[in-house]
Amino acid sequence: MSKKLVIKVTAGADAPERCSQAFTVAAVAVASGVEVSLWLTGESAWFALPGRAAEFELPHAAPLPELLDAVLGGGAVTLCTQCAARRGIGSADVLEGVRIAGAQVFVSEVMGDEVQALVY
Repeated sequence: MSKKLVIKVTAGADAPERCSQAFTVAAVAVASGVEVSLWLTGESAWFALPGRAAEFELPHAAPLPELLDAVLGGGAVTLCTQCAARRGIGSADVLEGVRIAGAQVFVSEVMGDEVQALVY
């Protein structure tokens, strides 16, 4: 049975180091062959929209668009239902490959066997 890594990132431009760490860990895990599920919540919800990751800047960090593309290419990216609703984001607005789902799906993912969960 393979392990799965579920990462919930709550930070965005308001806490750039925490945000970058979450995306970096997710991308490195995908590159390492780990099954990854990255959840965008709180201020990170904005990165589900086209072009928003390109606006993110943090010196000496990997570019957020590249990290997000890596996760979308080999893992799953989910936007929190309530976070999307609070920001007026609908399913037609998000990047291709991003799903919108709620707490029930999150709990189901983190309660699986061989799951490691991180919150940033």
